Amino acid sequence: MGGFLTAALAFPTAVFSFALVVVVGYWLLMLFGGLVPGAVHGGHGGGHHADVGHAGHAGDVGHVGHGAGGHDADGGSDRHGTGHHGGVLDALGLGGVPVTVAVSLLVALAWFVSLSGTVLTSGAPARGGVFVVALVASWAGTRVLVRPLSRLFPQDRPVTRGDFVGRVCVIRTGRVTAGFGQAEVTAEDGSTAIVQVRTAEPEPGLTAGRTALIFDYDAEGEHFLVAPFDPPSQLI
Repeated sequence: MGGFLTAALAFPTAVFSFALVVVVGYWLLMLFGGLVPGAVHGGHGGGHHADVGHAGHAGDVGHVGHGAGGHDADGGSDRHGTGHHGGVLDALGLGGVPVTVAVSLLVALAWFVSLSGTVLTSGAPARGGVFVVALVASWAGTRVLVRPLSRLFPQDRPVTRGDFVGRVCVIRTGRVTAGFGQAEVTAEDGSTAIVQVRTAEPEPGLTAGRTALIFDYDAEGEHFLVAPFDPPSQLI
């Protein structure tokens, strides 16, 4: 036991030993409920803005059906916790898993390799080499492990405006014309957004509360094209 502690507290293992204590403490907190499960994702999927429609119209910001955010129909995603760190991990070939998982693997592998090297070597030059080998080996090992692990952490695909085409919406303005109209549409995950809608031809029946089918998106005008539609459950 004394030999193990000596090796664990000697350079270079000591560098990774303290990091390993932090990692183990983190996962113990996760295990016993000290941290919310979402924390493991490092902000992964932390919400998506529900901004849809013409930027010049009031009411474009949709209200959100869940979480702290909604979907950003422009195709971007709000991942405050992973933007910077996720880019670094991707550059190292360690993307596809939460930051905490990748860092935990790096620390654990580096600690094990450095501990083995510390036991087998002596002297500053040799220990310096062990430090370098531990870093390289931990990166290589983690890169191999994250590939199968990434299947356990599917990435959230940002909602785009095209995803609303084919969905049924509810008209929220008094009328919908070729130049005016808004409707509420529900995304696949249950969140909702207020979008700008127009009709290709006059549709006097499209008033507040009526349902309509979104059949196209006009990128130039930044609005959706809709037509009257009664869901099967409403058909008599």
